[in-house]
Amino acid sequence: QVQLVESGGGLVQAGGSLRLSCAASGRTFSSYAMGWFRQAPGKEREFVAAIRWSGGRTYYADSVKGRFTISRDNAKNTVYLQMTSLKPEDTAVYYCAASFIPGSRRSNDYEYWGQGTQVTVSS
Repeated sequence: QVQLVESGGGLVQAGGSLRLSCAASGRTFSSYAMGWFRQAPGKEREFVAAIRWSGGRTYYADSVKGRFTISRDNAKNTVYLQMTSLKPEDTAVYYCAASFIPGSRRSNDYEYWGQGTQVTVSS
């Protein structure tokens, strides 16, 4: 069992940066691939980024490639999402999730989810 708690969301102006954190409980955190998803009002949840258990390979949605960076620190049981050059269209609730399937972009492949953290980008 893995419990996930996101933090770091907030209000930022367009062009700004935020770093989201996702703290995991459970001794098996390093066994899981991790992902970030987001859901804007009235829209479906969408894939943002994912990272393998070792951190050796990362995956990104085209809409965030070059602006967002996912990383993890298995010693701290934490995964991060560094977001730069933020745009109003990045406004959403951001969720972290854990999966045994590395690099998956499908939300159905993720077993555990956090409660989400709101990111609002003003123009």
